[in-house]
Amino acid sequence: MRLFNILALLSLLTLLTASPLCAQVTFGAAGAEGEPFRRQEWRVPSPEAGIAAHALLFRPAGAGPFRLAVIAHASTQNALRRAQMPQPEYRPLAAFLVARGFAVLVPERLGHGATGGRYVEDQGDCDEPDYARSGRATAEEIALALDYLRKQDFIRKDAAIVIGHSAGGWGALALANADPKAISPITVFAPGRGGHANDEPNRICASHALLAAAAEFGKTARIPVTWFVASNDSYFAPAFSKSLADAFRGAGGKVDFRTLPAVGDEGHGMIETDAGVKAAGIDLERALNQSKPMATKKP
Repeated sequence: MRLFNILALLSLLTLLTASPLCAQVTFGAAGAEGEPFRRQEWRVPSPEAGIAAHALLFRPAGAGPFRLAVIAHASTQNALRRAQMPQPEYRPLAAFLVARGFAVLVPERLGHGATGGRYVEDQGDCDEPDYARSGRATAEEIALALDYLRKQDFIRKDAAIVIGHSAGGWGALALANADPKAISPITVFAPGRGGHANDEPNRICASHALLAAAAEFGKTARIPVTWFVASNDSYFAPAFSKSLADAFRGAGGKVDFRTLPAVGDEGHGMIETDAGVKAAGIDLERALNQSKPMATKKP
């Protein structure tokens, strides 16, 4: 019976992660607007030609054009947890951004939940992870979603912002080499990979490799980064997070590093909660305003 259960589980994972054959891929809105904040399902491009990434779009009332905010979600190396991941929403953060005039896209990347497909962000073995490659793969997925939304009539073509959480934040750091006229600024919450190694708090897979990759991203960074971590984050504790930020800055990146008060029992997920967004509120507002675009002139 145990062998049967294992085989059934492997079959399920194969189905969830397989690329569809000869699939007809359609991008754009995939349903009607709902509540809150004109919540709407979308499909956006992914690195797999036959797979559209599932996404949620929130936006203010009116026709726009709105500034675009893309939220890059956290991840896990555990294949079963990724397959079972619900569509990320970051609703408190989305509400904060919509209230400030942003259209907010939350794309679900390849290898996660309903999007499925290959997990292109795989960092590899815990002893010898390739964190730089993993971050660049995440950055590519963020950029594909952002570039597609920027083509929509209700989105401004300039000054999009990217907010990343955990592995999504790590990808956002890799994206800091983009054109500052297209993306400005980048905000990250506890960025990193390899935290909770073997599900143990305050243990990181090959932390030296993570520091080296942060420096690699810093060498080519062109966009300023605001870096947040909660004081009770057990994935990337404030002291280690500061070391990562220092490595990024020391190689040439521009970073404003801030430690926030403890949020809940585990601060790593703070930005997914009302309390976390409230704790970050003033500093997050400052980060968003550091590069305000000029008002669009009416023809």
